Amino acid sequence: MLKVSGIHSYYGQAHILSDVSIEVNAGEVVVLLGRNGAGKSTTLKSIIGLVRPKAGTIEFQGQRIEKLAPFRIARMGLGYVPEERRIFTDLTVLENLEVGRQAPRAGAPTWDFTRIGELFPNLREMPQRPGGRMSGGEQQMLTIARTLMGNPLCVLLDEPSEGVAPVIVDQMAEAIRGLKKAGVAILLSEQNLHFAMDVADRAYIIEKGAIRFSGTMEQLRANAEVQAQYLAV
Repeated sequence: MLKVSGIHSYYGQAHILSDVSIEVNAGEVVVLLGRNGAGKSTTLKSIIGLVRPKAGTIEFQGQRIEKLAPFRIARMGLGYVPEERRIFTDLTVLENLEVGRQAPRAGAPTWDFTRIGELFPNLREMPQRPGGRMSGGEQQMLTIARTLMGNPLCVLLDEPSEGVAPVIVDQMAEAIRGLKKAGVAILLSEQNLHFAMDVADRAYIIEKGAIRFSGTMEQLRANAEVQAQYLAV
């Protein structure tokens, strides 16, 4: 479904990503693991078009997208949930969701407030609450829900467990499993190895902008040396 092949991305003259290659198959949860500053967020931003790779290719559903504008990529069915959340604090939960609404998409589940409420019960209880009056974890849920209103085939999730309470982390894990069950593919950027092992099928580890490990979660779980070298704080 999503194939990133040998991309190189820069911020100005700074070479951030070097020959990064990643694949995500339909209905699969793949995690991109790494420490702060390793290149995880830049990888997701390169895929969605917020950072334009200077080399390499990105394919979504068999179509090249590395030169497209972010809104065109989103309209193809690739969702993006930024780490910064970026909800509209003056709008209610329902109004935030309406901002993300797109037409139903062939091959993808169709989302509305009822279905969103099944995935995130917290949001179901506060349809008229302004975004600015929600906790950080609730805002994170709303950001994901707003992206789902675009009926994506695949979602890029940037650090969903960062800075939220443990009970919300557990709810996030349950939501990701629910998305997978619904047939949505997910590329997840994470530092939390325990959270990743709870939800993902396969893992890539990135360090200093390059992929250092690729394998199943079982292979990563069994490789203490890789964990200690690239993921230990």
